[in-house]
Amino acid sequence: MTRGFELALPGGTVRGLRAGTEGAPRVLALHGWLDNAASFVPLAPHLPGLDLVVPDLPGHGRSDHLPRGMDYSFAGAVHTVLDIADALGWERFTLLGHSMGAGIASLVTAACPERVERLVAIEALGALAEVPGRTVERLREAVAATRALPGKRLRVFPDLELAVRARMQANGLAADVARLLVERGTDAVEGGWRWSSDPRLTLPTMVRMTEAQIEDLVAGITCPAKIVFADPAQPYLPDPVRRARAALLPAGDLVVLAGGHHLHMEQPGEVAAVIAGFLRG
Repeated sequence: MTRGFELALPGGTVRGLRAGTEGAPRVLALHGWLDNAASFVPLAPHLPGLDLVVPDLPGHGRSDHLPRGMDYSFAGAVHTVLDIADALGWERFTLLGHSMGAGIASLVTAACPERVERLVAIEALGALAEVPGRTVERLREAVAATRALPGKRLRVFPDLELAVRARMQANGLAADVARLLVERGTDAVEGGWRWSSDPRLTLPTMVRMTEAQIEDLVAGITCPAKIVFADPAQPYLPDPVRRARAALLPAGDLVVLAGGHHLHMEQPGEVAAVIAGFLRG
């Protein structure tokens, strides 16, 4: 990525990375949960001819944490994305999302069809589902975890390489890919390095949609959509479910590539070959 940027939004300052040329097709890229803007650094050189803007979503990377009283819900993230686009002066744009970012992008695209020209969703489509019978249980778990959070102490890594190894182990990432995320996702503190992400991001979600609601959401994504999934599928989105969701898209195209969850970082050339032309229109 060629340069950094920052935008003052109602929930705090959002920082990120930007590549390409202003005036080219506008693409807003949204990273995954506990990732950051470095998620798209390997892919960016393979996507010439775009104005590619990659924010650290609130609570991630180098962006501000949300103020007390605001939570990291998908509904709130929809407004963050629209606030970012407004601050950039973008009325119409394309969304490119990975994992959580693809879920958020799905909601924005369904909610604001007049603003989103195209959607590229990598390793997610829609949101994580919950069965109705776990509504109260999930609510209680989330409230209890939220009340207990202030007493938790954050881990400090005495050496940055230990943080890289922890990220490699948690996500099965190659060292170079993990290092990109860790370098942008840690702060130097007394005694070493600590994750810069807001601990509130690890709290359980209070309320989730049912699968039926997600199906209605996906069917409402009317713009052209390119969906990229890795094989093998993630446990939280089995292959039959993700294929059924993709089939609901009025103008969708599903591509499955062999690789891991962060295939856009570990196999950027292969992913770019699938999405680059689509992003340029």
